Amino acid sequence: MKATNYATLLIKSFEQLRLNSYLCPAGVWTIGYGHTDGVNQGMLITEKTADAFLKQDIRNAEHSINQMDAELSQEQFDALVSFVFNVGVRAFNVSTLRKKILKNPNDPTIADEFRRWVYAGNKKLPGLIKRREQEIKLYYS
Repeated sequence: MKATNYATLLIKSFEQLRLNSYLCPAGVWTIGYGHTDGVNQGMLITEKTADAFLKQDIRNAEHSINQMDAELSQEQFDALVSFVFNVGVRAFNVSTLRKKILKNPNDPTIADEFRRWVYAGNKKLPGLIKRREQEIKLYYS
């Protein structure tokens, strides 16, 4: 499966475009639309590069989700792309959320697993709470 434009818009709505590298609330160097791979202090990119990073990060999330070989609706897939984009492939691959999806993608307790991922740097962040609720809404639509 591939993410729809809606997934990209959802990600962009929560990831502010930043052309200068910055430390995110979790203490990770970040640039563009939440891109972290290979980012260092003092980096500067163009909007075109930020879009390329975004596309690559979405492809990485898609690949991770497709490897699960789970029967997902397009809405479930898009919600997971946003989630994996945000938390990272490694974290998702060892998560209880992933395990529950593999057992039953329509399990109503999956929403509770999304809601566990609202912390950065040991702080509960309002932006992550809002993001997870949007992902849950899309996942169950």
